[in-house]
Amino acid sequence: MKFYSQSYSYNDPWSIVTLAFFLRYPNPYASHVLSCDVISRSVSPSGSLLTTRLILKRGAFPRWFPKGFINRAESWVVEETEVDPVQRTVRCKTRNLDHVKIMQVEETVVFRSMPEGNTLQHTEARIRSGFGWGLTKRIETHGLNKFKANVQRSREGVSLIVQLLRQSRLQPLALGAPDNAPVHLNVPATTTTDRDSYHRDTEGDASPKPRAQNTWSRLKAWLLPPPRTD
Repeated sequence: MKFYSQSYSYNDPWSIVTLAFFLRYPNPYASHVLSCDVISRSVSPSGSLLTTRLILKRGAFPRWFPKGFINRAESWVVEETEVDPVQRTVRCKTRNLDHVKIMQVEETVVFRSMPEGNTLQHTEARIRSGFGWGLTKRIETHGLNKFKANVQRSREGVSLIVQLLRQSRLQPLALGAPDNAPVHLNVPATTTTDRDSYHRDTEGDASPKPRAQNTWSRLKAWLLPPPRTD
């Protein structure tokens, strides 16, 4: 088993980083994410928001991995989050639901509001393989290296959404914002992006890239205010 642990600080308040985290798909740094759906959402007796999302990701096996064991490298991932608005904390746990015999990745991410006004992200992961055939350690090392690279890209994706939120009129909608804050929802009529569901066509070689670009354009149109005409 391989372990990973790292902390990172955002120079933005917890409410904005939390909103960006939930809106992070789609983004240009997550082209491997094919779909993201909310399958349950509720409020706990203590007032925390509980959300479960199902995410489909595209992967790739290394060339040295034996052929014929898996036909498709796509993997379903379940994401369970708890947003505590009182303690100003977000806890997120993810794990893959298939290919678990080859490699199981369990990730825990915690976002905490800091006294200085910034947001601390702490990430931990456990990567283990039960494949055998003398490849267990090699698979776990490969998974650890891929995870490290994906963590960096994930932060870049969240940071990009944070930048868009800074320019948008949706900041008052961030979790933990004052109840009397003004709310502006000037959503363009042509926008079809769903905040709770994201799908991308995976059929054919030419369609994914244009669809991804169009979806990202719609997301920017949804987040950013329309240009002023006066």
